[in-house]
Amino acid sequence: MSRTSISPAVVELLNQKADQYNRPSFIDRDPISIPHQFSRRQDIEIMGFWAAVLAWGQRPVILKKSSELITLMDGAPYDFVRNHQETDLKRFLAFRHRTFNATDALYFLHFFRNYYQQYDSLEDAFLATGTPGPDQYAPVYKPVEEGLIAFHNRFCCDPYFPERTRKHIATPARHSSCKRLLMFLRWMVRQDDQGVDFGLWTRIQPDQLLIPIDVHVNRVARSLGLLTRPQTDWKAVVALTETLRTIDPDDPVRYDFALFGLGVEGEM
Repeated sequence: MSRTSISPAVVELLNQKADQYNRPSFIDRDPISIPHQFSRRQDIEIMGFWAAVLAWGQRPVILKKSSELITLMDGAPYDFVRNHQETDLKRFLAFRHRTFNATDALYFLHFFRNYYQQYDSLEDAFLATGTPGPDQYAPVYKPVEEGLIAFHNRFCCDPYFPERTRKHIATPARHSSCKRLLMFLRWMVRQDDQGVDFGLWTRIQPDQLLIPIDVHVNRVARSLGLLTRPQTDWKAVVALTETLRTIDPDDPVRYDFALFGLGVEGEM
């Protein structure tokens, strides 16, 4: 696969902006602020996952709806998903965020409860199982690609799974860009000394991560000539990540801060 050549000026800009936005001061306005309210691993995983899934639309609304979920779970997500009673679920019947509704929320709770009865960390659900992915040209990313496919299959295999909820859990097997799940993986896997990403998971490595392409990243990456593929799909995600690897092969996804920051702050 050919890689896009990056000019020295663009490299300098990306490095500068990655450092500027990879800071705790950027957290308060971002959905990652939701899991940062917790210190327990499972609470961080549950609310990180949920905030990532709800992350479309205006950021203040995303933060409001994610905070509403915390309140509905009595401020203790892990304890609630493990120990709630059926009567406790009635409070979720009015929950809505765009196309995410009460049916979806109740299944998420069902999934979390069953899952954490068997596993200590959500990381296990994202580990590759050897399921073939759709593309074979970027082996370094296969653990994440196959892990996303494995998670989708696990999440959707329950007898009580409502088919309408499938749209909230993307998979590379359907060529989706998987933006929200890749953002969640960045939060859980990436680690540095800046205090933004958590670095809780160690069986997926930072150099295996792929960049989440939202509308801001997509626009800025194309404006800078970093992404030329017409479709914003899984192949575009791999292509952009491969381009960014030419700058930092060990941590290409740190440039998510630069591209997103440039877009959301209106610098480009």
